[in-house]
Amino acid sequence: MSNSSITKQTIRRVQQGRVAEVEDVLATEEPLEIRIVYGHTRTQKNLAVTMRTPGNDIELATGFLYTEGIISKQVDIVSCKQLNDNVVQVELDKAIALDLKSIDRNFYTTSSCGVCGKGSIDAIKTECTIYDKVKPFTVAADTIYELPEKLRGQQSAFEETGGIHAAALFDLEGNLVMVREDVGRHNALDKLIGAALNEGMIPLQQHILLLSGRASFELVQKAIMAGFKVIVSVGAPSSLAVQTADEFGITLIGFAKKDKFNIYCNSKIVTV
Repeated sequence: MSNSSITKQTIRRVQQGRVAEVEDVLATEEPLEIRIVYGHTRTQKNLAVTMRTPGNDIELATGFLYTEGIISKQVDIVSCKQLNDNVVQVELDKAIALDLKSIDRNFYTTSSCGVCGKGSIDAIKTECTIYDKVKPFTVAADTIYELPEKLRGQQSAFEETGGIHAAALFDLEGNLVMVREDVGRHNALDKLIGAALNEGMIPLQQHILLLSGRASFELVQKAIMAGFKVIVSVGAPSSLAVQTADEFGITLIGFAKKDKFNIYCNSKIVTV
């Protein structure tokens, strides 16, 4: 990540009754405004503001638009520009029809957690259309054991700050393809999916998603939109995350460590 992802600050450290002034490293958190230009009249709209760690902002905006169902493919974007440090403008193809009332309501309910389980899952089914003709595969347990350590070795910002999340893309043999970091776990995943979309890799049905923290409903929803069939998290999943993964035939694994993990649904894909 760029140097802007880290902020240095002098602090007072108290240890065993002694006080010392030392320099500490913090994960940078700043707002990113995502603007869109759409329609035949080229209307501009400030679509969303997210608190993120600077870096990979174009990927973040692209991934956000994709996982929110505003675009369905990379060519839906005419251009994506960073106007300044904290604003990205995305020009959409004129043919894309947007229901702005629906979009505004969706962002409101997401931010306020005002969604119910069944309604949320049905909404994803309406938006997501990439689950046809999935090629069967299995993943070895030994491969899953190794994923957290491989990710940890690539988390540069976490090593310095201890306060940043990561989302990593692996192939089915456990080879690291790419990793993205952010102070927000959802932003880290949007950055990863945006990068994959720009590389023409979606749907990611032959890959493994590793999350550095817990697996929430929102992260599972984004993973579904990108086509993942295996989600591994270092932390715990929520009940709605498990329910949603099960509905879409996704293998959801939690508490992944070097010698154990829990499979919450669709366990047949894992070979021991």
